[in-house]
Amino acid sequence: MTENLSPAAAAEVDYRVLPKISLHDHLDGGLRPATIVDLADGAGHTLPTTDPAALGAWFVESADSGSLVRYLETFDHTIAVMQTADNLARVAREFVEDLVADGVVYGEVRWAPEQHLRGGLTLDETVEAVQAGIDEATAAARADGRDILVGQLVSAMRQADNGLEIARLALRHRDRGVVGFDIAGPEDGFGPARLADAFDLLAQNLFPATVHAGEAAGLDSITEALAVGHALRLGHGVRIAEDLTVDFDAGLEDGAALVTCGPVASWVLDRQIPLELCPSSNLQTGAIAAFGTRLDQHPFDLLYQTGFKVTVNTDNRLVSNTTLSDEMALLVDAFGYDLDDLLALTLNAVDAAFAPLSVRIALAEAITESYDGLTG
Repeated sequence: MTENLSPAAAAEVDYRVLPKISLHDHLDGGLRPATIVDLADGAGHTLPTTDPAALGAWFVESADSGSLVRYLETFDHTIAVMQTADNLARVAREFVEDLVADGVVYGEVRWAPEQHLRGGLTLDETVEAVQAGIDEATAAARADGRDILVGQLVSAMRQADNGLEIARLALRHRDRGVVGFDIAGPEDGFGPARLADAFDLLAQNLFPATVHAGEAAGLDSITEALAVGHALRLGHGVRIAEDLTVDFDAGLEDGAALVTCGPVASWVLDRQIPLELCPSSNLQTGAIAAFGTRLDQHPFDLLYQTGFKVTVNTDNRLVSNTTLSDEMALLVDAFGYDLDDLLALTLNAVDAAFAPLSVRIALAEAITESYDGLTG
């Protein structure tokens, strides 16, 4: 472990130099505003403004509504410019370039191919285009001495009826860049059971799934993600905290609170099912409304201190105007974390990655060595 890495020392670190793992990051939520402006005219799409800075601000303001439904509406503008192979490849390339600039060494980019067919592409062609952009960016990074591994998480839209087709798509590309499956879109009222046949097919083929749950919907959505979706990770999963009872008057040493887990929380905790927590996004969408409206009221620390396998993620870098470095800085400021905490959270993400064990072991060793080097 690292030594003498107090919260004050952590706050002085340039977080961009810390090696990071990105597990929950949407392709259509990570475009550069200037790219959207550049591509919109050719796509025949009208934007709220053609000034990149003003457009970036518009996305954040529109998403900061406390409603997941309103939050999702902002994606109409990004998806509109992602309907050709060239545009998809460019967006994917720049997406990875921005990860590299933020110090990410392993990333999983999730996106829904079925939303990118308006220009005549087939599902397979969309996946191939995104992979081409990923490959170009990773090769350029490697040539510059900055190694990064990036895999695709193919998502099915939960309100549509294409789950089985998208699951088959993911399986066709499992050895060509796709590392996992997800479902996205409006969570409340569109549970994983709607796509049960897709999840069953994936499980039968030993292909990993992460499921958005415990964000706009509560504990039942988490149970369904685990029981029906065979989820190995929970996308967000933050509302698992609603199944915790905290007793501040338990008489424990040092005034510590006694935390009691309900049945769903116990299952997730005992089996160390990873939570893909996205602090800034959770504030924007109202996912933590039961706990508060400020980052220091986010149950992130409660879950971390209780022993849940929590990971730090951005969700959508454009609409939250954030990076993984920013999210780390916010957590240090809100909860007084030191670099040992940031290392522990990063290693949680390594463990949770949909990568071979040999890759995860190498990542863990390299990341730990990098953190150790910060103290000489």
